[in-house]
Amino acid sequence: MPAPQKFALVTGAGSGVGRACALALIEAGYSVALVGRRLEALQQTAAAAIAPERAFAWAADVTQPEAVAALFERVRAEFGRLDLLFNNAGIGAPAVAVDELTFEQWRAVIDVNLSASFLCAQAAFKLMKRQSPRGGRIINNGSVSAHAPRPNSAPYTASKHAITGLTKALSLDGRAFDIACGQLDIGNALTEMAMPMTVGVRQANGSVEAEATMDVEHAASALLYMAGLPLSANVQFMTVMATKMPFIGRG
Repeated sequence: MPAPQKFALVTGAGSGVGRACALALIEAGYSVALVGRRLEALQQTAAAAIAPERAFAWAADVTQPEAVAALFERVRAEFGRLDLLFNNAGIGAPAVAVDELTFEQWRAVIDVNLSASFLCAQAAFKLMKRQSPRGGRIINNGSVSAHAPRPNSAPYTASKHAITGLTKALSLDGRAFDIACGQLDIGNALTEMAMPMTVGVRQANGSVEAEATMDVEHAASALLYMAGLPLSANVQFMTVMATKMPFIGRG
């Protein structure tokens, strides 16, 4: 008997970690809703999939409650269920002194990194509690910055610390409904966002140094492991990072 079809939703699927993870999920047999603000980028992800017929490019601004509600109604209507939500969408702010940061820059990071993750998790809970078979898995994209900040990173670091709290709360609240929630902390995966690290980024002692990076496929492999567990088991937190990046001992 063939394995039942599984359905996933990946936010920020138009580039970087989101694209790599979405493509890995499709290769593993999932049908995947590729979600982000830029439809063209999502379509490029879909075109790169090993099975494009299982890649669905759906543009949505997941910082907006109405857009998230419409998105998950589409999931319900077209997929019938959701087995996995990967809350991946994220941005950073300019690396400026905290007293030079604008409130708009702060709010943009919190909206994308934290509020959007909450809104999508909330909508996923509503669907996963009621579908049959009941339950599902939510994986939040954290960061090593949830444990050790970089200089001039208050919005990003605060948002990722908050993601850790959200992950714990969702994990607890999901127990009664067979909803597992874990967090994947990724360090220096070589994406477009991480390219400056190969040239040089500011360190805690004020110096500017190039940092080691790793192939983004390692992040995708870690996600696949977490996603592949039965709902009776959960990776609560996993860190996958470039071995020689300055994390342990940072600061």
